[in-house]
Amino acid sequence: MTLLASTAASTSWADEAFLPPVMELTQVEISKAGLLEQDFVLHFRISNPNESKLPVRGLAYKVRLEDLELVNDGESRQSFTVPAYGHQEFEVPVTTNLWRRMKPLVKLLKKAETPIAYQVSGELKTGRLFGRKVPFSHNGELTHGEMLASNP
Repeated sequence: MTLLASTAASTSWADEAFLPPVMELTQVEISKAGLLEQDFVLHFRISNPNESKLPVRGLAYKVRLEDLELVNDGESRQSFTVPAYGHQEFEVPVTTNLWRRMKPLVKLLKKAETPIAYQVSGELKTGRLFGRKVPFSHNGELTHGEMLASNP
């Protein structure tokens, strides 16, 4: 009985008043940029507009910068809890091979005076015992300062 009560309490966000969380890309950190392999760290912020905490068990995501597909099938298995009416920031390391799109990426990064439009979309894996997949999609802009190279 106690197990059922605690399970119900941890999944109270699954009621009809549930509002989807907002997933934002706050920074793209370029840690290594070779010809055949590029390493990035994507910085995300997830905001929970609900009155119950939101347990996250991972996510599947896509990231586009302008018309350039940066990540097509990203996945993170990080687990954390987003407080009610709060937010949680987290980082996801990514290794890609953008050699065919390197020229458009360099051109995009050189546009220092204009913000870079992005789209992040995918599914959050939520819950503890009984999970659910919650779709998300968010469009935003990154300034040139939010596109940061850690090892130029």
